[in-house]
Amino acid sequence: MMQRLHPWLAGVGMALCAAHAQAEPATNALPDCYQYAQLKRQAPATVQTELFVVIDQTTPFNSDLRQSLAQQISPLLSPGNALTVFAFSAYTQGYYTRRMLHARMDAPMPASARDDSGKALLQKFDQCLTFQKQGIQKLTQEALVKALSQGSSSIAKSDVLGSLKDIATQVQASPAQRKVVLLASDMLENSSISSFYSNKAVRKIDAAAEWKKVEANQLQANFGGAQIYVLGAGLIDTDTQKNGVYRDPQTMNALRGFWEQYFTASQAKLVDFGMPDLLGRIQ
Repeated sequence: MMQRLHPWLAGVGMALCAAHAQAEPATNALPDCYQYAQLKRQAPATVQTELFVVIDQTTPFNSDLRQSLAQQISPLLSPGNALTVFAFSAYTQGYYTRRMLHARMDAPMPASARDDSGKALLQKFDQCLTFQKQGIQKLTQEALVKALSQGSSSIAKSDVLGSLKDIATQVQASPAQRKVVLLASDMLENSSISSFYSNKAVRKIDAAAEWKKVEANQLQANFGGAQIYVLGAGLIDTDTQKNGVYRDPQTMNALRGFWEQYFTASQAKLVDFGMPDLLGRIQ
């Protein structure tokens, strides 16, 4: 599925690895094209939009939802943008929150700067931009496949609130002009703090009561003004669904109401809450 969605040339990996010697420090998985081409930056590197893809490994995503996740990501893999992929579940059974990928693409060089640069160096720079575009598609596919394949609905707990608080610090610290969080999760807390389940089904929660638990345990976060998109809300194990468990609108509206309150208090805006799929595209 993912390979059909994101094709790339077989020879890209070799060129990309050769450029890694010039990659910027920290965690960027892509080469810095200015360093690679030995060109001087006319202005400090900036990130227009950083997309944070956060995958809950306790949520059972079927092939259609995995395809939808990839389709939401693809348009934002453009020059000048960055992508970070996180996976989380619970602090148990060998699972924990971890960053799977961080990759930043350079923006094209302004025309005025190109006029002052040599032709050979510009060709090298443009070639690197092509490697970045193809490389980020490949790296994204690998990160998604790894995160989703390692997930399991049999994980005993799901620390959604605690994990989001940890991840929010990374989102807040991003220098991007716009921060977008694509949260692939059932949004069903199941920890020592609270459980959104009852009899293997989604429980109709009291949003006000659950919010008091968040405050009592100091689980508010700071997403630094990020836009939040949720894909997968209310998903439960496939076997449970086969037993005819019904998720009524009141239950799902209560779930959404809680998370709207959470994100508003956590310096973020909940733009779309997919139950389970998003109805539109991230703009």
